[in-house]
Amino acid sequence: MFSLNQSVRMRGAAGEPIPSPFKGLRKLDVEFRRGDFSVVCAGGGTGKSLAALWLAVSSNVPCLYFSADSTAATQLSRATAMITGDSAKDIKRKLVSEGSDFEEYSDALMKRWWLRFNYSARPNPKEIETHLESYREVFGIYPHLVVIDNITNVDGGGAGTAEEYTFGLEGLCDYFNEMARETHAHVMAMHHVVGEFSSGNKPIPLSGMKGKIGRVPSLVLTIHAEVDGMEGRTLHISPVKNREGFTDPSGETFSSYEVNTSNLSITDVEYEVF
Repeated sequence: MFSLNQSVRMRGAAGEPIPSPFKGLRKLDVEFRRGDFSVVCAGGGTGKSLAALWLAVSSNVPCLYFSADSTAATQLSRATAMITGDSAKDIKRKLVSEGSDFEEYSDALMKRWWLRFNYSARPNPKEIETHLESYREVFGIYPHLVVIDNITNVDGGGAGTAEEYTFGLEGLCDYFNEMARETHAHVMAMHHVVGEFSSGNKPIPLSGMKGKIGRVPSLVLTIHAEVDGMEGRTLHISPVKNREGFTDPSGETFSSYEVNTSNLSITDVEYEVF
């Protein structure tokens, strides 16, 4: 039992926001706070993994990224493009070539030495815990940001029915929420949406989360995209649940970001909040 004054000391790093490149979200009181668990939902290929990687690279904090949904070649070429500003396609071509062209990026990548990845396609909680403890053993601290990309790839046990599937996802949410509390990391999980919103071209409400698992996370963001005829892409990010600030469960209030389709950087547009 702790008094209010004692709770100040017990808080530790919990509640501290990690640096965020999403200025429009900050205007909506959206912060990625250490000790909290968040879920980011979108249709397949919309850009949720891109947004998570942009946060991991731009925040430049100790980060452990579980990339079950994307290969090492994809994440490496994307992150290198974000860091250097070079074309992701050119970088990937150099990466897969037999020569030593990719070595030119070594110095730039070394500056993000505490950004670490796990590429297991089906990690289980034991593997996740092992990597967390390994991170602390190597660097002396737990990561400030942990990304789970995505939660449905985590092996939480079998789910024979839709009800078991939902309860399994809720159990994983409870697990990641506890992980955030224990490690003082911000744990962010990517997740899918129900079929009605899987196209990713219209605002997604809180009820659009697959499995309806919005009970546990302190923050839920949904992402839909707008693509123009010149291959430009704009991401619209909606805070549909936010215990620390503004929220609109309908998904109709969002901040907007332009994606540079060459180097994959994400920047606020001038009319970011709707």
